[in-house]
Amino acid sequence: MVDIGNSRTKIYLFNPAGVMWTVAVEQLTPEQVKLLCAEHPALDRVIISAVKNYAEPLKETFQSCFRYFLELDENTPLPIVNRYQSRSTLGKDRLAAAVGANFLFPNTNLLVIDAGTAITYDIVTAAGEYAGGNISPGLEMRFKALHSFTGKLPLVKPSDDFDRLGTSTETAIRAGVQNGILFEVENTIRLFNDFYENLQIIFTGGDAIFFERKLKNSFFVDSNLVGTGLNRILEYNAKNS
Repeated sequence: MVDIGNSRTKIYLFNPAGVMWTVAVEQLTPEQVKLLCAEHPALDRVIISAVKNYAEPLKETFQSCFRYFLELDENTPLPIVNRYQSRSTLGKDRLAAAVGANFLFPNTNLLVIDAGTAITYDIVTAAGEYAGGNISPGLEMRFKALHSFTGKLPLVKPSDDFDRLGTSTETAIRAGVQNGILFEVENTIRLFNDFYENLQIIFTGGDAIFFERKLKNSFFVDSNLVGTGLNRILEYNAKNS
């Protein structure tokens, strides 16, 4: 499983028992793919999820090294029903995370919160349908926006140590951004809890640990949810090919 993001590429390897191994690289090269195949000769299937175009030689290397090659797009068959209206614009990481959540918690209403560059909130119903979701600026994006779109506000970094009330410009920004994002997430959870019975909350993404430490809600954290979903999509398509 290969997840090509805007800033890095994450590789997930699964053995037959379903045990996962992951590695992240700045930029994946054909030489790295060949080395990976040489070190793991039992690997014979791969799925590529890319948020941007990637080099044709890299694609050709995948196709030559693996018996079964699949690129995730809006037309890829899924083990869940996709109700999103603009499927071509739906982030592949959001879709994979929804599939992964459904695999881990079948027959359950799910709210998947991916806390990364942006925060995405996605609903998967107990009937196995991806219903849609919301997109909001992520933690660091909010700090950068305050700095970039004002004349004098400094660029402040997130911290686990912040108060309810700022007593300097730096602490005011940190308190405003971090308390604000917590209020947003808590109230989004409350909103969807009113509409979906026995809603299971799942967090993933780079900032999931921040919310795990600060929120009082009961939820499940899985930093590799996208990889689990990609593996499920790959197995589903390989089985039915």
